Amino acid sequence: MRLAVTTLTLIGAGMGVFEVTMSPTRQERLGALILFGLTAAGIAVAATVLPRLSRRLRSLRTTVVLLGMASLLILVVSFAVAGRQMFISGHDLSLLLVLMAFGLVASLAFGLTVSGPLTEDLGRIGSTSTAIAAGDLTARTGVRRRDEAGRLARDVDVMAGVLADAESSRRREEQGRRTLFASIGHDLRTPLASMRAAIEALQDGLVDQTDRFLSALVRDVDALQRLVDDVFLMARLETGDILLTIETIDLTEIVDEAMEVLRPVASTRRVSVRLQGEDRVLALGSPYEVGRVVRNILDNAVRHSPEGGEVVVAVANGTRASCTVTDQGPGFPPEFVDRAFDRFSRDDTSRGRDSGGAGLGLAIARSYLTALGGAIRAEPGPGGIVRFWLPVPPMPSAIR
Repeated sequence: MRLAVTTLTLIGAGMGVFEVTMSPTRQERLGALILFGLTAAGIAVAATVLPRLSRRLRSLRTTVVLLGMASLLILVVSFAVAGRQMFISGHDLSLLLVLMAFGLVASLAFGLTVSGPLTEDLGRIGSTSTAIAAGDLTARTGVRRRDEAGRLARDVDVMAGVLADAESSRRREEQGRRTLFASIGHDLRTPLASMRAAIEALQDGLVDQTDRFLSALVRDVDALQRLVDDVFLMARLETGDILLTIETIDLTEIVDEAMEVLRPVASTRRVSVRLQGEDRVLALGSPYEVGRVVRNILDNAVRHSPEGGEVVVAVANGTRASCTVTDQGPGFPPEFVDRAFDRFSRDDTSRGRDSGGAGLGLAIARSYLTALGGAIRAEPGPGGIVRFWLPVPPMPSAIR
């Protein structure tokens, strides 16, 4: 229906222009109507057949050439009919048809030449899409055009990049899950084995000092409880399932309280803990969470300090409130610095819970600080250095 309306509109438009410009006689009007009718009919047939034919062809180049030839053929027929209507001599009409035939051949050669780069680029886009579908996410089209084919090529390249990033993230998540299960299994195995041995010894009556074994069982249960609590806390932090109340805090005071909590542990290793810096450092944070951050960092520093060493905690004001914990241990290996705050990360994977913890302390610290709008960083040795920052409260407005 739409094609018929278009054909009639085309004939009507041609007759209207012919009527206005030529003031034709009745015979001329009839001849023009026949010419326009035949031309429109040819266009209608081509418009019906060629799209269906093009869908069956395997080459875009063939489609482009056929379209060009069909257009020129319609023009040749129109000229032939017009020549007959205008009583052009046979010699002149033959010459005109020869020239049109030459134009047809030239159009064919032109179409083949011009369509070559287009079909080549489309072939590269198709090959790249096939490679991506087969799993090669590094494949790129390399096509640089400004037309629709160029936009298609850019979309394919962007899609490949997005898929590559998604695959990389998936692999990291998969590796993270494997590390999670392996680390939890490692940290559960040792206390469970110790508890089992102690219980079997108690059951068999092979124990003279029952209290000592019961104390060891309590320590193992506490270790398991801390591990479970840390894993649960880490999961809540990563899903954002923790509501933090941010207020103005005194970072110096919080650090001092954390040091008091860790001093008994430090004294057993003959490690001294010293605070230096300003008496009052205001920051925006949550007292409990910031205290947990400081305790985790201090605990890590004390564990890695040599016997008789010193841990220095420095707090300072600035554009952000800062806290730097420095120990005299071997420090973070350069290749480990970027992974120091990952879950279950250890610079020495052979360490057990007695020497290295479960590997969640610094990860929890980073998650808390990120939620509070702060940041944390480790620096390579010698000496372990961990520094974190918190935003500061806004300055009070001046009173006029």
